[in-house]
Amino acid sequence: MAKLNLVGTPIGNLGDITLRALETLRTVDVIACEDTRHSLRLLNFYQIKKPLIACHKFNERESVDKICALIEAGKEVALITDAGMPCISDPGAILVNELISRGVEITVVPGATAVTSAIALSGICQPIFTFIGFLPTKNKDRLALLTPFKDVKTSLVFYSSPYDVNKDIAYLYSVLGDRELHIVRELTKIHEEHISTTLSRAELESPKGEYVLIVECAKEERQPKQSVSIERQLCELLDSGMDKKEAIKQVAKSNNLTKDEVYKVALSMKK
Repeated sequence: MAKLNLVGTPIGNLGDITLRALETLRTVDVIACEDTRHSLRLLNFYQIKKPLIACHKFNERESVDKICALIEAGKEVALITDAGMPCISDPGAILVNELISRGVEITVVPGATAVTSAIALSGICQPIFTFIGFLPTKNKDRLALLTPFKDVKTSLVFYSSPYDVNKDIAYLYSVLGDRELHIVRELTKIHEEHISTTLSRAELESPKGEYVLIVECAKEERQPKQSVSIERQLCELLDSGMDKKEAIKQVAKSNNLTKDEVYKVALSMKK
């Protein structure tokens, strides 16, 4: 029986496509596209001519019967989106779920994805991240989505359009507080760019292209460790006749703390 092929396509540079993806697109009978006009640029570049049908977020559920009928008739079908992997912040998941429930065979032909490319380019050493994708339009939906992730100890990864990126950054700052931010745009294209900043400082002038926002996890506030021991150290130095300021400085240095942290302990001793 024929099957549905989920095919990854370039996220920018048309050269970023696998040999297997090209072979699949050349051998299938029909290609389902998110935007047929957009996909024609890629297909024409590689001189691939196939019947195209539209399968986007507005008609995905209605496309199920049409694609299923083609496969049942023995037609091999490929599903592609405008860029990257189908189902990853792109149409495809509804179609895949419906076809699975009908017992239709599905295979995947991997390709580029913006999330992994942006993580690699950012240089973040943390090996775990949480991919969220595009934020909802309404603030109440945004808050409902973000709230469970406020205290997650991983980086959070978002997609954003040039029309929403500044608004998205401002909203993330209002909910998550100030955090390290990596802004990656136009991946694999001529104007590819990586900016390291913070949520409070980031504001893009005349945004262009598609964006990936990587928000690092909140930094844990350092707390003075073993405050009893610190108190004892302070007492011993002060009893020896050392100046209070110098005692605080010495205890801070020996315990890898800031002078403010030790000063707070000194104040609590005074009380």
